[in-house]
Amino acid sequence: METESLLTPAEVATLFRVDPRTVTRWAKAGKLTTVRTVGGMRRYVEDEVRALLEDSRSERIA
Repeated sequence: METESLLTPAEVATLFRVDPRTVTRWAKAGKLTTVRTVGGMRRYVEDEVRALLEDSRSERIA
């Protein structure tokens, strides 16, 4: 069984060069899927984050 690689809000924020609170707002807006840990912490699926990052880069180029 393969497990999904998860990122913290700070890791996502670093990739996008934004504040971690921005990542939380994106999740609340439905741009990112939030996975909650047993302790209630937010985590984000790395593949989904990387896809959004690529989309945002291609929009800036176009």
